[in-house]
Amino acid sequence: MDPIRFGIIGLGVQGSTYAALLGGDRAPALCTLGAVCTTSPEKAERWRAEHPAVPCYADWKALVTGGAVDAVIPTVPHYLHHEIAIFCFEHGVHVLLEKPAGVRAKDVLAMNACAAAHPDVAFGILFNQRANPLYGQLRALVQSGELGEIRRSHWMINTWWRPDSYYKQSAWRATWGGEGGGVLVNQAAHQLDLWQWICGVPSTVYSKNLNGCHRGITTENDVTMVTGYPNGATGSFITCTHDALGTDRFEIDLSGGKIVVENGQTATVYRLNTPEPALNAALSAQGAQRLPQEGLYTQQTLTADESIDGHAVIIENFARHILQGTPLLAPGPEGLRGVELANASQLSSWLGREVQNPVDPELYAAELNKRIAAEGLYPVRE
Repeated sequence: MDPIRFGIIGLGVQGSTYAALLGGDRAPALCTLGAVCTTSPEKAERWRAEHPAVPCYADWKALVTGGAVDAVIPTVPHYLHHEIAIFCFEHGVHVLLEKPAGVRAKDVLAMNACAAAHPDVAFGILFNQRANPLYGQLRALVQSGELGEIRRSHWMINTWWRPDSYYKQSAWRATWGGEGGGVLVNQAAHQLDLWQWICGVPSTVYSKNLNGCHRGITTENDVTMVTGYPNGATGSFITCTHDALGTDRFEIDLSGGKIVVENGQTATVYRLNTPEPALNAALSAQGAQRLPQEGLYTQQTLTADESIDGHAVIIENFARHILQGTPLLAPGPEGLRGVELANASQLSSWLGREVQNPVDPELYAAELNKRIAAEGLYPVRE
């Protein structure tokens, strides 16, 4: 069985990492590096000198149509994701998209529609955290109903500290016109995906987003989001890039217990011996105001396997999906949910009110264009 030949579009930090992985001795099974693409003459010259057997293209469309690859991984500015993916679908080339799926839901919807029209072409997204067995176990546990119904969830993920020098590395970073946002489209995209993957998609969003908070940028880098769900549950999501100490704590409160995840490494599962509704009914009849803690719950600890390379797992799973029909861990169309949630957060903050999720994609695009125009660095987008 011939391996899937991957093409890497973009040789920045992430693209170079994928190229080294796929072109090295420890490449994921059934995967190989077919070609790369960079618009930098310096990077191209260096690549051709160091890797003469792997073609290097200056035009990504030439890479897609050149016959050297079966699938591509685009590692380019977010606004280009849907354009590249649609071109690939139309030319029979599989796409494993880097996160986020896009900046605007309208672009992701167009991309997903094109993917649906070309069912023979595989479409995945590099949500490497879905390869973490810890989160997979938690999702299965929540979906099983063993702990009852979710009542509240909360994720504080402030471990993204970035100095001004980070943002100055590239002119497009943390700009409305170049990157499409800040922490929501860059650092926290994985957590936005995991949150809805495990806890479900919220129906309402109210968000307070601070732009350039303690940093010289124009986009959001401090977010406090409150969400509502069809069953009456609530959620909150807090993230920023200026907390030097940082916190990563994910809590899920359910009618039959609680889950607490610390630093993405350890999860404590608390199982109530008597579900909370029954406790409430029994103790209310007795007039009790405090729960006796002895015998209240059992406790289980789950830990992540830190030896797992999530990116390698997702890439290998994608190759096996193409060659063997293995179900995708991260199907491409599911990238829409995180983009819609980020769009709802931004629009709520811009309008100063709660919004329904998903929001009107054209309204979001129009409001985003106002920020791009005011920024004055890039043209507004169709």
